[in-house]
Amino acid sequence: MARKSKTPTKLFVLDTNVLLHDPTCLYRFQEHDILLPMATLEELDHNKKGMSEVARNARQATRFIDEIVSRCELDIADGAPLSDHSHNAATGKLYLQTQPLPANAPIFMSDSKVDNQILSLVAHLKTLHPSRPVILVSKDINMRIKARALGIPAEDYFNDKVLEDTDLLYSGVRELPADFWDTHGKGMESWQQDGRSYYRVTGPLVPALLVNEFLFQEGAQPIYCVVREIAGNTALLTTVKDYTHQKSAVWGIMARNREQNFALSMLMDPEIDFVTLLGQAGTGKTLLTLAAGLTQTLEHKLYSEIIMTRVTVPVGEDIGFLPGTEEEKMTPWMGALEDNLDVLNKTDEEAGEWGRAATQDLIRSRIKVKSLNFMRGRTFINKFLIIDEAQNLTPKQMKTLITRAGPGTKVVCLGNIAQIDTPYLTEGSSGLTYVVDRFKGWPHSGHVTLARGERSRLADQAASIL
Repeated sequence: MARKSKTPTKLFVLDTNVLLHDPTCLYRFQEHDILLPMATLEELDHNKKGMSEVARNARQATRFIDEIVSRCELDIADGAPLSDHSHNAATGKLYLQTQPLPANAPIFMSDSKVDNQILSLVAHLKTLHPSRPVILVSKDINMRIKARALGIPAEDYFNDKVLEDTDLLYSGVRELPADFWDTHGKGMESWQQDGRSYYRVTGPLVPALLVNEFLFQEGAQPIYCVVREIAGNTALLTTVKDYTHQKSAVWGIMARNREQNFALSMLMDPEIDFVTLLGQAGTGKTLLTLAAGLTQTLEHKLYSEIIMTRVTVPVGEDIGFLPGTEEEKMTPWMGALEDNLDVLNKTDEEAGEWGRAATQDLIRSRIKVKSLNFMRGRTFINKFLIIDEAQNLTPKQMKTLITRAGPGTKVVCLGNIAQIDTPYLTEGSSGLTYVVDRFKGWPHSGHVTLARGERSRLADQAASIL
């Protein structure tokens, strides 16, 4: 089934869920060989029907396999080279299981279960190739546990991970060292413009900074600023508007902490087209975003309307046979929107009951709730697009959504990577982690990780002790 090689390249046996998660995984194993069990091919066949992301991936994986195998001039048992199809990124071979397991092969548990058939095959390959590492690759944790219990090497599929450790994820906020102005103040230029202070600084920390990264220094004279430009060892810093005072409230909402102030600064900046906000429950992600969206849509007339969408878990499935329009079907998923609109509507205390009711009708006429399922092919022009629960999106789905943005559209992604509900997505491979990492440093994007919960003292205590 697999050739013996002089070089100790590995033989990876792929579980079906790896192909369903990333069809391009066939080209991601460099010089090593891949083997697909017959059970994996059968499961691909079972999953190919439908319009879901899994079905699309199953069809794409099958097309890749057909392309590789159909061009193979040798006997398929000798393996099909991958180099022609991957521009030499993968130089190994693809093998398919061409024979049933022999009678003397190890059979684990009941072989009616697909997982056990694959485990039996890997164990048989280990005996066939004692000098070569044979490794099972699966996204299924239980499958990997079973393999280890039976003494079979097993690994997760790592290629889709943006970061191994999400603690390293860019937070968008950096505390300046105490000696920052001593080490960077030499030859510093500073001036006032449009009510803000500008500082052009040079020093050793500058190359590590990113455009639109927020900097702060607490103490007797606290300073909060944002990096506007970087050129070599020189950076241009601008002070951030203070949204903690009533006079600069956004739709009646004031920032309650430093990170919320930074978030509002980004949300209210028309030069920033793409904003990502991370944070646990109760940090104010949705409230701040809606307040900024309403102010810029209804008062500043920057955007024509707010479009809010969120992942209906399970992702990409049909939103069902509930009666009503797309908006009415999405209502059960939009409790967070309703709760936040109630808060925003109460901020106008002078309007009275009638005034608030009129405002509520106006707000609702400008907020559209859309399902992710019908986003392909659309273009949003001059819209304020909010993607809630973005941690449940894969990088591919995230790309599909963000590329919907036309001229004048601002996209805001909200999420908490500790609350992922989608199977096979982890904190490291979530689409939200992916865009935070890829967009950092772009002059028209910004990111802030909100650290402190502001919902209530009860919610904060529950978050810390439970």
